[in-house]
Amino acid sequence: MRIRRNHRFIGATRCLLALLAITGVLLAQQVTPSADLTLGEAVERALRNYPSIRVTQEQMNAAAAGIRLAQTAYLPRLDGLAQVNRATRNTFYGLLLPQGIVPGVDGVAANNLGSVWDSALGVLVTWQPFDFGLRAARVATAAAAHNQAQATMNRTRYDVSVATADAFLTVVAAEQTAEAARAAVDSWQVLLKSIHALTTAQLRPGADESRVQAELAAAQTQLAQAEQAIDVARSNVAQFVGLNASLLNLLPGKLAGQLPPDRPEPLLETAANPLSIEQNAAIAQVQSQLKATERTYYPQFLVQGLAAARGTGMLTDGARLGGLNGLAPTTQNYGVGLTVTFPAMDRFAIREQEAIESANIRAGQAQSQVIAAHLEAQFNTALATLTGARRVAANTPIEVSSSRTALQQASARYQAGLAPIDEVAQAQRLLVQAQIDDALARLNVWRAMLQMATARGDIQPFLAEASQ
Repeated sequence: MRIRRNHRFIGATRCLLALLAITGVLLAQQVTPSADLTLGEAVERALRNYPSIRVTQEQMNAAAAGIRLAQTAYLPRLDGLAQVNRATRNTFYGLLLPQGIVPGVDGVAANNLGSVWDSALGVLVTWQPFDFGLRAARVATAAAAHNQAQATMNRTRYDVSVATADAFLTVVAAEQTAEAARAAVDSWQVLLKSIHALTTAQLRPGADESRVQAELAAAQTQLAQAEQAIDVARSNVAQFVGLNASLLNLLPGKLAGQLPPDRPEPLLETAANPLSIEQNAAIAQVQSQLKATERTYYPQFLVQGLAAARGTGMLTDGARLGGLNGLAPTTQNYGVGLTVTFPAMDRFAIREQEAIESANIRAGQAQSQVIAAHLEAQFNTALATLTGARRVAANTPIEVSSSRTALQQASARYQAGLAPIDEVAQAQRLLVQAQIDDALARLNVWRAMLQMATARGDIQPFLAEASQ
């Protein structure tokens, strides 16, 4: 009886564990449903989630704070000081060069270790009434840095959009190739069954069956490679959209079965591309820095106001008061004045700094020309690719139809004993290749359109066309 009870307990435990496992799988499926994404939705999700966009967004926020920091230079400067110390009072004669180590002492001509309390309290207000445009130039430099950060963020968003769209098209191309390979595997399996029956009935030689088995294995290898390409391409899309690759279900829409309308392509304006805009913003920032540098070699006029108080435990004859005397300020002073400083020897360093910034401006302008030439070449290449892709896409349906007819004829001839198996195998391979060419031809037209939109710097019209 005890053994039976143990068996019943073990059986109930196994059933419970199995039920829990099934429940866990069902809950996991409910918690992590697959994500169906069109091309436009994938790009939109990438713009929200890809980390590099958040990086440039924070850089733009930092540049905006830099503008506010530069504007604080217009405010007066207020410095406060409070100090209490216990020190000796020995003064000395002679001159020291300006330094911050040895203190000047107001005391008596003596040399002993007697000490007194000293205290100080003061406020200094400094304001620069005019600066020959230096502060305005620095604010303009900060604003130019903010504009460059904005342009960099726009260029990053543009790069992420293009990369996501290109990865999406790669997935669709891999899926179309896999679909053709899967159809080829099915066809070879049907043919293998037919030939196996003929071989078993000794109506065909065994070599024919071996040949078809080899072709089936090759088709299965091609299918495995296509499925591997799908997984790799889907992983590339997943890194942009921020989802697990296994949860992605990309909806090709028009990309898989339709050609885009053949319309005249608008002319290229390289200045509208985010790359050109970012480069122009970088040049403008260096130009602003040059203007600010040119305004540093001017006198600085400072209006200053001082209020201070001192306390000491020493009398004018050198005697010490003792106790807590000197801990509180007892003697006050104030002053108002104008201070003018001029960095006479900074001219040499400023001149070289101006030379550096002028060279950077010329280099930036040359880089702008390089970017314009690159975009022009990219646009012309994409236009030529689009023209060729449309011609190919117009021809591949004929290729598919002819290959299918050839396969039907070769199969019939083989069944009638008028053709060898090699003719059937060759016709089957031609049909598979024609189906792959037909699917990729349409995608190549869409990809060429994406390349042209990339050169123009705006892929939104392409996304709208592909998502209709």
